[in-house]
Amino acid sequence: MSIKNFLTSKTFFIQIAIAFAIVVVSAFLLMQFLSFRTNHGEEMEVPDLSKMQFSIAEEKLAEMGLEIILLDTVDFKDDLPPYSIVEQDPKSGSTVKDGRKIYVKLNAGEYNEVTLPEFKDKTYRQIIANLNSLGLKEGKKTYKPHIAKDIVIQIMSKGKNLKKGDKVKKNTVIDFVLGDGKELYDGTNFEGSTTTEDDSENIKIEEFVEDGE
Repeated sequence: MSIKNFLTSKTFFIQIAIAFAIVVVSAFLLMQFLSFRTNHGEEMEVPDLSKMQFSIAEEKLAEMGLEIILLDTVDFKDDLPPYSIVEQDPKSGSTVKDGRKIYVKLNAGEYNEVTLPEFKDKTYRQIIANLNSLGLKEGKKTYKPHIAKDIVIQIMSKGKNLKKGDKVKKNTVIDFVLGDGKELYDGTNFEGSTTTEDDSENIKIEEFVEDGE
């Protein structure tokens, strides 16, 4: 049979039809396979993981076909449970496909420690700004006789005296002992009480003896 006769024969057209059918079926099966592999059109809503312990969130997401990844911990927040989830990405309510990674950050277990700076001979205004920047809280103020007004004499926490270099946890309440600015050099002693009459006489006697010498 010549080529011309073959190309115009019934057998040729049957083979072409079979080949075309095979191509169509193969393309359809390939599309279904790719759709299955990429979960085309199958999306799910990310749950709210806030305040959830990591292990519980891990189980919950695994059941949904999602993966959880721990990024880091953040500074302790006392309004949230220790080691609970405080941040997540994607956020709750977002739609994602099966197998998507959910990144989370955890609340720390407790407040971090900070080191107290030098505070002696500094004013209250100077030191309170410094302590606030460290995450410490202002407590009560008491005053003692001192020539300088609002000079920091001592700082305390829960009745315990603190010094430069001590470590305290963030959010600690710091109490202040400040100068009242009422202690004068003239007519007062170190404690702020006025010089008595007997003291004045003793001073005069000592001066007389020195002059006599």
